[in-house]
Amino acid sequence: MAVTQSGVFGLTLRDAGNGTIVLNYDLETHKVAMFTNSVTPNFDTNTAYGVSPFNANEVSGTGYTAGGKLLVTTTYAIASSLLVWDAPNLAWTTSTITNARCALAYADALAGNNAICLINFTADFNTVADTFNLNFNASGIVVWDYS
Repeated sequence: MAVTQSGVFGLTLRDAGNGTIVLNYDLETHKVAMFTNSVTPNFDTNTAYGVSPFNANEVSGTGYTAGGKLLVTTTYAIASSLLVWDAPNLAWTTSTITNARCALAYADALAGNNAICLINFTADFNTVADTFNLNFNASGIVVWDYS
């Protein structure tokens, strides 16, 4: 199969809502890892980084470290009936990365490395001794409309 869409992971939202886990979106320990188009995410059943399908097919190469990069200076804001989770863009400098298709944001501080959301790039991207930029949507990484 393949990556076909972006989305949030239902089990993480459920567990945060019922108190099974404490998911603090403002923490600066969340990470983003990139994967190839060989992963097939299921937003209803997938749980975490390091667990199928996110236990294989992570990109690799010069300038990329398994597990991804920290999301620093995250924000979680409420405005106009929207909950917005955002962070500054990420860059893997002087990297050689092949076939990056998606990015998994996950809660690295939680024992389960709970999956928060997946961002589909809609195509494979590569770098050869160059900077791989991951620019988040200007509206935020995830936006929940609660109106």
